[in-house]
Amino acid sequence: QVSLVESGGGLVQAGGSLRLSCTASGRTFSMYAMGWFRQAPGKEREFVAAIKLIGGATYYADSMKGRFTISRDNAKNTVYLQVNVLKPEDTAVYYCAADVDGPKYYSPNYYYDPTAYTDWGQGTQVTVSS
Repeated sequence: QVSLVESGGGLVQAGGSLRLSCTASGRTFSMYAMGWFRQAPGKEREFVAAIKLIGGATYYADSMKGRFTISRDNAKNTVYLQVNVLKPEDTAVYYCAADVDGPKYYSPNYYYDPTAYTDWGQGTQVTVSS
């Protein structure tokens, strides 16, 4: 499969910005989509954004639209998550995920479903101070 390494997290003041990166290695030629999820303390992992690697179509959780931007650099096997106007409630571990080979059947929730992704990074901590 693929190995994913996230970077770019850290401590930032409310109102600031961060750009998270996720670089893939291994069977990258088969990757279909990559996504970002986050998990705050005591909460379930939630979908943030995803991108189809061929074509670049993007998908966002409704609550993330406007402040979050996902992009990719296929030549570098890297996906980015730009987060602006950070809020304390954005504090979480942010995980990168990849789906190798793509969906076996059509599902309208494919990009939003964590079980659709075959490989996960270790996560990068984002802490937003008020």
